[in-house]
Amino acid sequence: MFVRNPLNEDIYRLLNEIADLLDLQNASPFRIRAYRNAAKEIAGMSGDLRSLAIKKNIRKLESLPGIGSSIGNIIIDYYSNGSSRYLNRLRGEVSFEQILEHIPGIGPALARRIMRTLNIDTMEELEQAAYDGRLAKVPGFGRARLHLVQMAMKGYLDRKKQLNTWQSSLDFSRRPDSPGIQILLEIDEKYRELARDNQLKKIAPKRFNPENKAWLPIWHTERKGWHFTILFSNTLRAHQLKKEYDWVIIYYQKEDIEGQVTVVTETKGPLKGKRVVRGWEEESEKYYSLPLLLESQSD
Repeated sequence: MFVRNPLNEDIYRLLNEIADLLDLQNASPFRIRAYRNAAKEIAGMSGDLRSLAIKKNIRKLESLPGIGSSIGNIIIDYYSNGSSRYLNRLRGEVSFEQILEHIPGIGPALARRIMRTLNIDTMEELEQAAYDGRLAKVPGFGRARLHLVQMAMKGYLDRKKQLNTWQSSLDFSRRPDSPGIQILLEIDEKYRELARDNQLKKIAPKRFNPENKAWLPIWHTERKGWHFTILFSNTLRAHQLKKEYDWVIIYYQKEDIEGQVTVVTETKGPLKGKRVVRGWEEESEKYYSLPLLLESQSD
């Protein structure tokens, strides 16, 4: 009988935290994905990585799915020293102010104002301030921005809680409750159509907008009991790759369920040129292959 090894839990969390910090630093999506894929593979392994790491058996580690030389050495370092020097360095390079800047609706100036006004240094404290009224009193916050920040924080903290719950994190076949890929892709298509036809309200984001120009289309809509807030990505990476009018961020909410996804145009592989939900590649492939399957079955 196949049994996942709980002794690998520390490495699973370690690699996911590294991926989170790299994401905050706008590192290459390929590097970020490599750490997340390795964590996913490790969560399903029955063998004990610790025994290999203590023996410094890098060749054996490298041969495991998703683990190459770099990640193998990180695992060895963690078990040899009791902590990861690479993770500690990444932690030192990311301040809480930088984390705030990456929350949709908050830019550098507003992040500094929040730090100065509220004197907080964790996402949990920020969440509390968002719901007890303190964040709303920070100059620059209106109802719409406050709601956007609340939704973004909820998605971040929910994901963090899931990663800290080892048993629930192992069930990768189960997608957390969400509107479903069909609705997400339909909303993405409609949003880009409305934006192209200049039918949406535009806001002036604080980040990467020195002229304070209202250029970012925002759309609120309801589908099957879900509330959606949709806008183009205004991240540094999106601007660097000139994808600010391609990457679409969708925030969704229903009762006590909230989350967010990014929809992009795939640039390689069998789905090249198609709109896919980032992180949902398997679901995206099934979504696009279904019409072909039904067509083949009718022949």
